[in-house]
Amino acid sequence: QVQLVESGGGLVQPGGSLRLACTTSGGTFEHPFNYYALAWWRQAPGKDREFVAAASGNGGLTYYADSVKGRFTVTRDNAELTAYLEMGSLQPEDTAVYYCAAGPAFTRAPNLYNYWGKGTLVTVSS
Repeated sequence: QVQLVESGGGLVQPGGSLRLACTTSGGTFEHPFNYYALAWWRQAPGKDREFVAAASGNGGLTYYADSVKGRFTVTRDNAELTAYLEMGSLQPEDTAVYYCAAGPAFTRAPNLYNYWGKGTLVTVSS
C-alpha cells in the first residue's frame, strides 16, 4: 500500500530555515497524485496535533495556520509526486514532529485525509 514519507527534519537554530519534503513509497495512489490535497500537520511534545498548511491538488490554492502564515510556504511538484514545506524564521515553538497527509478534500479537517506519513522531527534550539 502506498505510504507517505517525510524527510528534511533536523536541528536548526532560532531564525533559521528548513525545507521538508513529502513523497510516496510502496505503491501508487488510487487516483492521480494531483487529485489529492496535501497538508502538513505538526505535534509538539505534550500537545495535540496542529494543522500547519495545505495545498490543493494542482497547488493553486494554499491555506496556512495563523501561527505560520508569512513564514512557511507549502508547494508541490506533481510530476515528482512530492510536496514541500519551506519553513523560515523558525522559533523554538515550531519544534514538533511534522507529518504530511493526502486526501480528496482541500481542508484542515484531519479525518478527511486518508494517507499519513510517520513524521519527521524538527527541533529549533540554540
